[in-house]
Amino acid sequence: MLNAHNITVSFAGEDLFSGITFKLNSGNRVGLVGKNGAGKSTLLKIIAGEQEYDKGDIAFEKNISIGFLKQDIDFEHGKSVIEEAYKAFTEIKSIEKKLERINTELAERTDYESEYYHNLMHDLDDLTHRYELLGGYNYQGETEKILAGLGFKAEDFNKQTNTFSGGWRMRIELAKLLLQKHDVLLLDEPTNHLDIESIIWFESFLKSFSGAVMLVSHDKMFLNNVTNRTIEISLGKIYDYKKSYSEYLILREEIREKQLQTQKNQEKEIKSTEQLIEKFRAKANKASMAQSLIKKLDKIDRIEVDADDNAVMNVKFPLSISPGKVVIETENLSKNYGDNKVLENINLLIDRGAKIAFVGQNGQGKTTLAKVIVDEIPFNGICKLGHNVQVGYFAQDQSDYLDGEITVLQTMEDAALERNRSKVRDMLGAFLFRGDDVHKKVKVLSGGERNRLALCKMLLQPINVLVMDEPTNHLDIASKNVLKNALKDFEGTLIVVSHDRDFLQGLTEKVYEFKDGGIREYLGDINYFLEQHDLEDMRALERKKKSNNIAPKKDSRLKIKLHSKEKKHLQNKLRKIEKEIEKLEKEISNIDEKLAKDYKKSTSEENFFANYQAKKNKVDNLMADWEKITERLG
Repeated sequence: MLNAHNITVSFAGEDLFSGITFKLNSGNRVGLVGKNGAGKSTLLKIIAGEQEYDKGDIAFEKNISIGFLKQDIDFEHGKSVIEEAYKAFTEIKSIEKKLERINTELAERTDYESEYYHNLMHDLDDLTHRYELLGGYNYQGETEKILAGLGFKAEDFNKQTNTFSGGWRMRIELAKLLLQKHDVLLLDEPTNHLDIESIIWFESFLKSFSGAVMLVSHDKMFLNNVTNRTIEISLGKIYDYKKSYSEYLILREEIREKQLQTQKNQEKEIKSTEQLIEKFRAKANKASMAQSLIKKLDKIDRIEVDADDNAVMNVKFPLSISPGKVVIETENLSKNYGDNKVLENINLLIDRGAKIAFVGQNGQGKTTLAKVIVDEIPFNGICKLGHNVQVGYFAQDQSDYLDGEITVLQTMEDAALERNRSKVRDMLGAFLFRGDDVHKKVKVLSGGERNRLALCKMLLQPINVLVMDEPTNHLDIASKNVLKNALKDFEGTLIVVSHDRDFLQGLTEKVYEFKDGGIREYLGDINYFLEQHDLEDMRALERKKKSNNIAPKKDSRLKIKLHSKEKKHLQNKLRKIEKEIEKLEKEISNIDEKLAKDYKKSTSEENFFANYQAKKNKVDNLMADWEKITERLG
């Protein structure tokens, strides 16, 4: 689909990366990984044609369509969610306007025998067929399905986009991208604004996507569940293997170990040869042999071991003083945004040393309660901090809490206390801000660098309770691991809002789910919560089945008996259906290609549209049969 060869990008005379070469084929789901600042987003922008490169070439297949999800978006005001999503269907919407104009004109005209009226009818026929081919009768349902998968409710569809947060607007942009059915998807940290349920839905979508995907993500579990190939940018080079992220890490380590062993053996051989040369040099009759050995030595290709960028943050959250037994208590706490009741009568008691995760869909009140606890927003009810409680707050949107016009060093010096002002540079060094990095303005920092600075700044203040809202957004995987270990070792109280399942695993011992204005407690980590959630969903489904009198006990036993007897037959039938679906989809795809090349010639065949639609209908029927058999097989 595309071929990148020897791509080099330089900034201020230094190579960001050089000699980058790779191919991207249909079915590739590539995890593009590396440390903050390695050049991942830059590479995506280059492929998308949004950034120049200094050397190299990129060749694309003819008529390839590339969709790019960026971190910065710009919405037109005055559009509803559904209207904004429909912008994915530019040709369909254009045809709708033309059809509306023609139908209006036909209704008003009475010159039925005129050439103009005849031409209008011909245009109406052509546009109607084109509309059908483009999926004009299905796009609305498809849009609603994608929006629902990304967490939007039916009542949200007609709300104005400017009434939603940046995270939700990013979801609309993602929905548009998925609806456009591109050949290649470039996704820059797509899960940053998705909750756990939406991430799981998105994983399923990407796994069934037939084109190519290249995504930047620091969510290890998301990478493992979605990708089948990993490209890491490290110290200006790339390492490319057809493995998911965790498998790649193991493989790369094995390769490095082999390289080290081979290098060690080679060094022994070189040392032995050098000793022989020194020995033979002293003897006249052995001089020619010495020269021969020197030539042999010069021809040896020295084995290089892949360089590893091991620089990581050094984070530790010291406990300031020990607080009272109860650190946070709320009574009948409520918060409304206009008519929207986000939190209602919340009663919560958090003890000293507790480690708690806030989870749930976006917009259910997780960040709101975090802001209430740190006294950032007004609310109704009671929220009390316990004796000697000193709260450190990491906000989700760091751009609102850091001054972009001052330097990294100024940011720290302005926040420092008298007792730790002299340690500012050492602290910045521990968070990988070294040398001239401290004189950079905050506004030029990457998302990951801003997060590191915010974490460093937190440590200037005394803390015994940490409230952290999406602290892993933009942090690379190595930094996330360091942060997780530091939070595990923290002896104080932790409240963390996060959608990162890998990060939350084993970090907290209690989960609060936010839903419909209330909260629900789960006594375990994120794995326990997800297990219970799945069980509850299954129980709800069973209750629904029973209430509809579906599958009573007698029929259920009969089904099990039939299932055992006919399993092989059903599996064979399933395979035949899958082959037939594959064959028909290829035929439909070939027709679509012909239509794209020469619409008039393709549609001139007798009964073209009837035959074309019959194939599509047959696929739909076969898919329905496939679902029934799959369900029966269990």
